[in-house]
Amino acid sequence: MARVRQVQVIAHRGASGYLPEHTLEAKAMAYAMGADYLEQDVVLSKDNIPVVLHDIHLDTVTDVAERFPDRKRSDGRFYAIDFLAEEIQSLRASERFHHKTGKAIFSGRFPPHTGTFQVPTLADEIELIQGLNKSTGRNVAIYPELKQPEFHHEEGRDLSKVVLDELARFGYTSKSSPVIVQCFDEMELRRVREDLNCELTLVQLFSAAKWMTQRDAVDERRKRLAVVAEYADGIGPSIDAIFLEDPLGGVPISSSLVVDAHAADLIVHPWTFRADAFPSMFQSFAQLHQAAVLAGIDGVFSDFPDQSVMYFENLAAEKGRCTRMAEATAP
Repeated sequence: MARVRQVQVIAHRGASGYLPEHTLEAKAMAYAMGADYLEQDVVLSKDNIPVVLHDIHLDTVTDVAERFPDRKRSDGRFYAIDFLAEEIQSLRASERFHHKTGKAIFSGRFPPHTGTFQVPTLADEIELIQGLNKSTGRNVAIYPELKQPEFHHEEGRDLSKVVLDELARFGYTSKSSPVIVQCFDEMELRRVREDLNCELTLVQLFSAAKWMTQRDAVDERRKRLAVVAEYADGIGPSIDAIFLEDPLGGVPISSSLVVDAHAADLIVHPWTFRADAFPSMFQSFAQLHQAAVLAGIDGVFSDFPDQSVMYFENLAAEKGRCTRMAEATAP
């Protein structure tokens, strides 16, 4: 019998705990690990092609500084929007590193500056996922993020429209489509819904803010969430907006954010679950997943999708066993 998870797993930049983020190899690995969603951060190239890249810079995940040393801007950075998609795909993608020192951000992960990886276009990735869905019979969804749309507007580009057009080209057009579109920019995400007439599921991303966690900010929190619910279907807060330390030293407890979001009919997908960098209030990665279930979280962004899948399946199975035992012993 298939085991059903209570919490869905979103592969954060693919299986980024094991392979260089956003490469097709990382997405294929996450797919095989059983993730429910595969995330795509999307920016535009010079020729207006959406490419899958965590941010607007190329110099933290590719060898662009070696290949095109004269193409940096006055701030010393290399921007994807200054390169044709063909040029971007000619670069060697790498595990994320500091653009000044070349040292890996996560030292225990895949060695940086090694391997023969590429930066994919959004079309490349969708074709991979849809192809795997066909060959496996699964229906793994995609989870694109509109990265820094304001920057793109300043460059004379409409990132949101380009991405939505590309999604539509592959059949993602309605609320029932297996896709969630996310963005940190609140004005832009509202524009996506209201001006661009997007019918897809939308998630508003947030970094931790006082209104999300303070106990005396209940009214403000509920008002903010009610506004988000006018144009979005969910929120994606950081982990530290979800959990509070237990004063008795037990499993960290949930803030009221999840309850308030659900009351506003919003799903909650916090970021980011990392086995090698989880919040210090938790004793283990397993305990973080236990707390997620207790908090009623709907899905999590995870760098280690295999571990998240395992923990949530085990917790769901344990809950099922307890329920069956309670029913069997009931008078």
